[in-house]
Amino acid sequence: MSADWAWKTADIIANDPSTHGAMLIPIIVGSDKTTVSVATGHQQYHPVYISPGNLTNTARRAHTNAVLPVAFLPIPKTNRKQRKRREWKKFCRQLYHTCFEKIFLPLEPGMTTPELIRCPDHHLRRGIYNLGPHVMDYIEQVWMAAIVQMWCAKCLARPENLDQPGVRQRTQRNREGFISAFDSKVLWDEWGIRDDIVPYTHQFPRADIHELITPDLLHQIIKGVFKDHLVTWVSEYLVQRHGEAQALEIIKDIDRRISSVPAFPGLRRFPDGRDFQQWTGDDSKALMKVYLPAITGYVPPAMISCISAFLDFAYLARRNSLSSTDLEQLEHALTRFTQHRTAFIQEGFQTSLPRQHSLQHYIDSIRLFGSPNGLCSSIMESKHIKAVKEPWRRSNRYNALIQMLRTIERTDKLNAVRSKFTKRGMMVGTTFTYTAAQILGEALPFQPQPDDEEWDDDIGPVSGPKDLTKVSLAVTREPGYPRDLNELGIYIHQPEFPEALQQFLWGQLHPDSTIPSTDVPDDDLPTIKCPVYVHHSAVARFYAPSDLCGAGGMKQERIRSHPHWKNNDARWDTAFIETDADQPGMLGFTIGRVLLFFSFRYLDQRYECALVHWLVRYDEEPDPETGLWIVCPEYGPNQQRTIQVVHVKSIARGAHLIPIYGSDPLPEDFEYTCALDSFQAYYVNSYADNHIHELLHVSS
Repeated sequence: MSADWAWKTADIIANDPSTHGAMLIPIIVGSDKTTVSVATGHQQYHPVYISPGNLTNTARRAHTNAVLPVAFLPIPKTNRKQRKRREWKKFCRQLYHTCFEKIFLPLEPGMTTPELIRCPDHHLRRGIYNLGPHVMDYIEQVWMAAIVQMWCAKCLARPENLDQPGVRQRTQRNREGFISAFDSKVLWDEWGIRDDIVPYTHQFPRADIHELITPDLLHQIIKGVFKDHLVTWVSEYLVQRHGEAQALEIIKDIDRRISSVPAFPGLRRFPDGRDFQQWTGDDSKALMKVYLPAITGYVPPAMISCISAFLDFAYLARRNSLSSTDLEQLEHALTRFTQHRTAFIQEGFQTSLPRQHSLQHYIDSIRLFGSPNGLCSSIMESKHIKAVKEPWRRSNRYNALIQMLRTIERTDKLNAVRSKFTKRGMMVGTTFTYTAAQILGEALPFQPQPDDEEWDDDIGPVSGPKDLTKVSLAVTREPGYPRDLNELGIYIHQPEFPEALQQFLWGQLHPDSTIPSTDVPDDDLPTIKCPVYVHHSAVARFYAPSDLCGAGGMKQERIRSHPHWKNNDARWDTAFIETDADQPGMLGFTIGRVLLFFSFRYLDQRYECALVHWLVRYDEEPDPETGLWIVCPEYGPNQQRTIQVVHVKSIARGAHLIPIYGSDPLPEDFEYTCALDSFQAYYVNSYADNHIHELLHVSS
């Protein structure tokens, strides 16, 4: 609501004195066809979703009722011969627009005359409705904008050269002007306009469909440019360059590299690489995080730089909010992508494609509607499960739509009453305890929540107050470890651990000293005789509104340091440790591999600490090809890995490292659990999630 379109629309509404004091209520529209059954006849449904534009992006992306199904569009069917006739295509498209017109016709009076609306704070306010952003994939954009396939729904660029500069934007006004001046054939050939279709937005005030169509991160960036274009082009390039047999071996090694990526919270593993039949949006998102290091060494540097620039563009566009500086970085990433894309053009790949061309409109659309993160069709696709697929599975398959609508209606009512009961405290305890407490006039029984160690997931949204970052050790103290400091150092095969802890404690007791703790004589170091307790993990909570998070934008992840994690394999995670708060991005952090989480008390103060092995930056700049920082394990004079004790408060969050594989193939039996022990250098994966990308790509 802080973007230009809302302000411009509000100014237009304010020109009418009768609407002064009314609030603008944009209606966000989304539609996406989905298949509920493959084995029983490819049963398809075409739901339409709406959401009020007054909500925040975080609220809209959350799995709540911020986005609701409002209608199911008809899906006309006929035989194969009839489907090719122009009359049939015209009928389907005009039926599509007529249905949308019928859906929003009840709101038309409220688009010119204010209506009284009860808001969430229970106050009545005068509101003006307005058709808002339309979220849909390219095929539906073609239908909605009444244009010819392969043309752009936002501008008049020709299909054979979509990226030509200085192209006029499509508007409802110039569409009507073209239709009045030219015949159907000229409109079709020269402007990509279908004059036999009337967009439904013509029936409503202040609605221009060409302006209202928004970027679609899922179908344009994730599934489109990345999976369908770049990943496919890389495979085809390898076949062209090396021949089919050798390319197959290279692709197998790329898959082994992808499967050997170290574990990380929220990162999907690919045990067999990319070898699965049906791709989903989540599959493509997961592959985006690990794909670039896997192909490095097998494709030319220009192609690597092209994919790196595209990934930067994608992650910038997925941020929850974008400033003017972010838009400058977005434009710079798009320029780099366009420049390096010539490497694919020289190999004969066609780049004048509508989904790639759509990137040219992102900056203008962001200025109009705000971050695309809150207007992505993935929000609608996530609603398919509750609004379409689960109700269909509960039906008996005969006249299923009626049963599905009844299920949706009753589920919404149950959710509404559950919300009211929760606010009144009626969902705590059991029915019997609630009734007994009411009879006795006592307070409702308190139900303790499980502690952090009982959660199975390593990552997830969390409620609570906004906090940039907070790290705390798991509640459980692990049994079986020695409590004595020296015995513990021998037990974990780190004989230098006691001295490292003494140096850490000396630094905590003398925070203003200019003498490094490593230069303090051993006799001056504090003696630690208190018991030391071991923890196998720590929980980091941080503000990450661009990722899947709680209502307040908070997210949590677990950093593990476990000698017997899964299948008796050890897991020593890596983390960002703040070493220079005055430096921006990666320059302010050092990567530490956590060998031990522990706690102890000294002089009545509890310390939560981590024993880490340092991985230092290879250079003061990111790698010029991949754009990723490179780190290497640090060794001391005796060729032993350097270790140090740090306070968990200095840990920002977990870090994800991907080995630099080079040009040699991986062994077929290589295990991902050994990845952090088997290589001499690693990429710091800034694409592990949106928060890490934002953390490492701040402006200096």
